[in-house]
Amino acid sequence: MTRVLTVNAGSSSLKLSLLEDDALVARPAGLDELGDLPGPDAIGHRVVHGGTEFTEPVLIDDDVERRLRSLASLAPLHQPKSINGIDAVRRVLPGVPEVACFDTAFHARLPAAAATYAVPASWRDDYGLRRYGFHGLSHAYATRRTGELLDTDPGTLRIVVCHLGAGASLCAVESGRSVDTTMGFTPLEGLVMATRSGSVDPGLLLWLLQNRDMTADALADALEHRSGLLGLAGTADMREILTSAAPEARLAVDVYVHRLSAQIAAMTTSLGGLDVLVFTGGVGEHAPRIRRRAGERLTHLGVAIDPARNGRARSDADVSTPGARVRTLVVTAREDLEIAAGTRKVLRGPAAQ
Repeated sequence: MTRVLTVNAGSSSLKLSLLEDDALVARPAGLDELGDLPGPDAIGHRVVHGGTEFTEPVLIDDDVERRLRSLASLAPLHQPKSINGIDAVRRVLPGVPEVACFDTAFHARLPAAAATYAVPASWRDDYGLRRYGFHGLSHAYATRRTGELLDTDPGTLRIVVCHLGAGASLCAVESGRSVDTTMGFTPLEGLVMATRSGSVDPGLLLWLLQNRDMTADALADALEHRSGLLGLAGTADMREILTSAAPEARLAVDVYVHRLSAQIAAMTTSLGGLDVLVFTGGVGEHAPRIRRRAGERLTHLGVAIDPARNGRARSDADVSTPGARVRTLVVTAREDLEIAAGTRKVLRGPAAQ
């Protein structure tokens, strides 16, 4: 029995789980509660960015931590928080092995067509510019859980996973591997998010820099912290938006669903078809109206969501209309289980890799 403490430092939260094998022992609300719990055998950390170097979980030592710090500019909202989490937990639980599990790792083998930006070759070569993708731990778990729920090898399915939370991304999964995703070089690309813009015409950004005397720092702050749902509706909370009758709230939902459904269709094109559509993350799990509205735009792909099933779904549920060509699932996000699995793999040594 291996007891693993998982540490998930996201852009807007810190989630801790103590797991014994896959059974949840406790979810401490903060680091100050760790001393009252059974001591873990290992600690698994969610680290957002592994660059091109870290494509598997790795035991953290001083050299690894130094290399993780060097990647902070690629994910400035997340990477420093992950590193701070490593340092903070180490102070509370000194001497316990720590393992880094990477959100980029699931996308590390994206096909070149999906990973490559059409920018000068010297940029790609000199600066390592490519599409990395994120939320890989969530996408990997949702893929595995889909196979369990459908009692089918997920490697035989064409799956689009929609991780919809404060951050949001889609992943096209074929043969159990990521073959396309909506986030790119940074977690800013792709879908509309809580406070992040998602994809924006780069010409618009250049225009602001060149014609409105906007600094790069001000532009970054606006795109990361004052855009997305917040920029559209004045609140980043999808629950508030869905209960509001204000015109800006309706617009926010329309924009969100437009981008979401269009990108699901794009992911389906990368797969050459669709067998399963999966919703996970805070919005994906708890906003049936978003699932319904996205599904209504995807009927031509074979998506058919049952209103009653969709309305009562709470966790790990099939919300498809009976006989639908595409199965639609709601999967509870359990990045902690994926982190724990990666941590145990490292502890078992090279034979388990």
